[in-house]
Amino acid sequence: MHRSGATMAWNVFKFCTALRALGSIMILLVLGVVGVTYYAVVLTSYGPALSAGGLYSVIAFSVLILFHSLLVMLLWSYFSVVFTDPGSAPPNWRPTIDEERGEADPLVGTEFSNAQPDPNQRIRYCRKCNQLKPPRCHHCSVCGRCVLKMDHHCVWVVNCVGALNYKYFLLFLFYTFLETTLVTASLLPHFIAFFSDGEIPGTPGSLATTFLAFVLNLAFALSVLGFLIMHISLVTSNTTTIEAYEKKTTPKWRYDLGRRKNFEQVFGMDKKYWFIPAYSDEDIRKIPALQGLDYPSKPDFDSQ
Repeated sequence: MHRSGATMAWNVFKFCTALRALGSIMILLVLGVVGVTYYAVVLTSYGPALSAGGLYSVIAFSVLILFHSLLVMLLWSYFSVVFTDPGSAPPNWRPTIDEERGEADPLVGTEFSNAQPDPNQRIRYCRKCNQLKPPRCHHCSVCGRCVLKMDHHCVWVVNCVGALNYKYFLLFLFYTFLETTLVTASLLPHFIAFFSDGEIPGTPGSLATTFLAFVLNLAFALSVLGFLIMHISLVTSNTTTIEAYEKKTTPKWRYDLGRRKNFEQVFGMDKKYWFIPAYSDEDIRKIPALQGLDYPSKPDFDSQ
């Protein structure tokens, strides 16, 4: 099915320039939610319970240990996404013969120049950056540059999510879901107590903060779960959000090498590094896809 130029003009990825105005405000908002949650869980609810003794003290200690462990991993992953460059197209980049065969998108459309290369090479050109685009590279209107294996521009991290920080973004979603689920479960008894007839300990300010923390974490847990499921599906098929939008009518995807190899192209092969926002030196050497410029494709596509 052919999509007209008028339809493509309404591509949602082209209407993100206004996100520049948010800037660091989103980082402060995230830290604000973390601060409210920390106050409600540690300082108001479970911190004072450590001195209560008995089973409740053991439960409080366990909750606090798990809470702080997940919080460290969440913040580590979050700031790794924020401060890690997703990868840009190198100046004067030129494809090799294998990359020319592996590029699936022809040099067409308003985004590209009027150059007419060999149609068998199918090389793309960015008119905004005035240079050739590596495989799976897309131009970000917010960042004003071509980003390697661009997934999307995320307003929450004030950065593009691309080849070099996609794993960190997924870990941020994963630990955010675990942390917000833990907070929701741990504050649920306090939330229920708001609607009971019994007396609730604490000042009105601490009770309001606990109520707010529960609602915020419940909302984040539900919303992040949807994003996490979507991105797990994308990882298993070796697809980005933009590519999933662009290949709606494509029955086969050249970069889908099977779930295990697709997973390794994002998380690496070293299991010790799967759950931390970092890669081993060996993975970086052995997996070219982690550099964002070279992606293996199915042998049947290469033979074509």
